[in-house]
Amino acid sequence: MEQLTDFFLQPYRSASSFDIALEVTAALFGIASVWFAKKESIWVYPAGIISTAIYVYICFMYTLYGDLIINVYYTGMSIYGWYMWTHIIEGEHIEITTSSPSDSFKALVIFAVTAAFVICVYLYFDRFDRLTDYFDTFTTGIFFAAMWLMANKKIEHWTLWIVGNIISIPLYFIKGLGFTGIQFMIFLILAILGYNEWKRSLDNNPQRA
Repeated sequence: MEQLTDFFLQPYRSASSFDIALEVTAALFGIASVWFAKKESIWVYPAGIISTAIYVYICFMYTLYGDLIINVYYTGMSIYGWYMWTHIIEGEHIEITTSSPSDSFKALVIFAVTAAFVICVYLYFDRFDRLTDYFDTFTTGIFFAAMWLMANKKIEHWTLWIVGNIISIPLYFIKGLGFTGIQFMIFLILAILGYNEWKRSLDNNPQRA
């Protein structure tokens, strides 16, 4: 138990109180954002923007370029999602639906292009020197595709979040961001609950499936 505690706390012994407070704040807003997504509440986006904007700074300070790119994208996609969720088309707001073959293809393209871009960024900074960098490439692609699907209220985004969260939990502990690792553990639970809640909504409205 003591070794586990030391593993969690060791990276924070050299961190400033300000940086620790920033990470905790970003994690709390991130958790709130996923909770709002689970409830299909528009507040998912304001909370998410605050969280991701803080993480842009944190990731820059820790030279986590893959994660930095994710959070820059999240911030921009949150603005897009905010618009999509509040935009009225033919007198109605966007509804939860399943992905069409076209949606799945677009998500796959987003994943592939994102992964290729992250590889180029890491190569440019000569940073493919840690095992976590390779996993970052994969999870960045997953999260980019998931965020696009979420902005368009496709239920499959929860599946991608679940996969990405499972991979990310140990990665953030290894990176020395323990509070963020805990955040992703909560993300995983909320993603499973969110999928079940959105699935019930779809089952009650089979014409949208």
